[in-house]
Amino acid sequence: MSETIGLNHLGLSVDDLEASKSFFVEVLGWQESGYDPTYPRTAVSDGKLRLTLWQVDPSLNGAEFDRKRNVGLHHLAIQVASESKLNELFRKIESHPKCTIEFAPELLAGGPRKHMMFSEPSGLRLELIWQGELQ
Repeated sequence: MSETIGLNHLGLSVDDLEASKSFFVEVLGWQESGYDPTYPRTAVSDGKLRLTLWQVDPSLNGAEFDRKRNVGLHHLAIQVASESKLNELFRKIESHPKCTIEFAPELLAGGPRKHMMFSEPSGLRLELIWQGELQ
């Protein structure tokens, strides 16, 4: 039996705290809580998943993450309730000036699941996934 009981939160470093926070709040409809200007950092949540977003220090010239070369977060998969919601969010993300689409919604492993991959404004690689309706 596991000694732990689940995810409390996931902390992510971002290069543009305001842009990343705004993406989660304005595009995905999450709620912000816990802003701390002394770090700076904030927290966002969809009611089930809570992320803390931490501003990196731009004066330190940090390197962008390379999912094929660096140990770290490959991507974060966030579940959506329906295929129509996945498609709606794709359209919103596609038109966002600071997001980059890796691929549009497509079948995952032959279906019925569908997913899409993209980068949010700070370059974090995110996946939106709909579990599909089993026939």
